[in-house]
Amino acid sequence: MSEQVTAAVREVLPALRERAQDAEDRRRVPDESIKALQLAGVFKLLQPARYGGLEADPITFYETVRLIAGACGSTGWVSSVVGIHPWQLGLFPDEAQRDVWGDDPDARISSSYAPMGRAKLVEGGYEFSGRWSFSSGCDHASWVFLGGIVTDGDGKQVDFCTFLLPRKDYVIEDVWDTVGLRGTGSNDIIVDGAFVPEHRALSFAATSRCVCPGQELNTAPLYKLPFASLFSYAITTPIIGMATGAYEAHVEHMSARVRASYKGERSNEDPFAKVRIATAASEIDAAWLQLKNNMTELMGHANRGERIPLPLRLRIRRDQVRGTGRSIEAIDLLFENSGGRALRVGTPIQRFWRDAHAGRVHAINDPERALAMFGNGEFGIPVQDAML
Repeated sequence: MSEQVTAAVREVLPALRERAQDAEDRRRVPDESIKALQLAGVFKLLQPARYGGLEADPITFYETVRLIAGACGSTGWVSSVVGIHPWQLGLFPDEAQRDVWGDDPDARISSSYAPMGRAKLVEGGYEFSGRWSFSSGCDHASWVFLGGIVTDGDGKQVDFCTFLLPRKDYVIEDVWDTVGLRGTGSNDIIVDGAFVPEHRALSFAATSRCVCPGQELNTAPLYKLPFASLFSYAITTPIIGMATGAYEAHVEHMSARVRASYKGERSNEDPFAKVRIATAASEIDAAWLQLKNNMTELMGHANRGERIPLPLRLRIRRDQVRGTGRSIEAIDLLFENSGGRALRVGTPIQRFWRDAHAGRVHAINDPERALAMFGNGEFGIPVQDAML
C-alpha cells in the first residue's frame, strides 16, 4: 500500500512543479497541493494503523518526501515536517490520539519544538503560554506540537515536554516573509494561558529513551525509534530532494546553454562543467545512500526488538548534518555552473538554491554540535542531548 502512495505522488509532481512559484507568491503551500498529497496518502505513511495509517517503513516516507521536494522545495519541506508528526502523535497516550484522530483521521499537526513556552503544573495538566516561530504548514493544520519548560509551584524547572494543542487554543501570526522556503508559511504561534490536559504532554526524556505511553497500543517497530533520528532526517531529506531537483533542472538548462563569453561554446561540451555535474551528483548520492543505510540499520534493531545502540544514534546525527552539507555543496556547484540566466526570478535553480540554504539554518542542521557529539562518543565521553 505504501508503494502506491509513492506512485500516486509521482503522478502529481508536474502539478507541484507548476505551482512552485505560486507557493512562493502566496507564502504558503497552495491548498490544491495539500489536497493532492492528502489524497495520495502522504500524511498517512507514518500514522498508526489503528487510526487508518500505513505504518510504512521510514525509507518509503523519505523517498516520497525527496520526490516532492525535487518538484517544489517548500512543498517538500511542509510534507516532511507535517508528515512526521503522525508518527510522533503515535507516541502520546491513546487519549491524545483519539482527541486528534477520533473524529478526523485526516487531521494534520504543525510544530515548533524550541522550548519557548512555559508550562505551570496545575490540577489535571498544565497552564501554558508562549510564542513560537517557524511553524511550517501551520495554516494547513488543526493542531500543533509546541515545546515548553515545565515548572512546579515554586517556579523550579521539572521537565521539558512537547505539548499538543487544538487550533482554538492558539493564534497564528503571519510573519513569514523570507528569501528562502517562502512557500512554507512558517508563521508564529501564540498561546496565552491555555489549559493543556496531562495526556497531551510528552516528555523529551521519554522520547530520548524510546519508552513512550503510545507504544502500549502502537506496537509496531516503527514506534520504537528515537525521535531525533527520524525528525532530523525529516529536515535533511527535503534538502536532498531540493539538490536532486536542482540537479535535474541544471542538466536540462545546460543542455541548451550557449556560453557567449567562450565564443559560443555549448555548455554540454564543456569538460569543466561536466566535472562539476559529476561532483554534485556524487555528493547527492552519498547523502542519500547514508540516509538509507542508517535507516535500514535502525529499523533492523527495532524489528528485532533490540535497544538502539548509542553509536548508531550518533552516526545518524553525524550523517544527517553531513547529508545537509553535501546537498548544499552540490547545489552551490550547480548554481555556480549555471550562468547569469539562472538568476532570473521564476527559474527553478535559483529557487532550489535559496530554499536549500534556508533549510540549512534549521537548528537541527547545526554541524558543529552534531559532529562534536559524535566525537564525544568516539572518545567515550558521556553524551546527553535532546537532539539525540
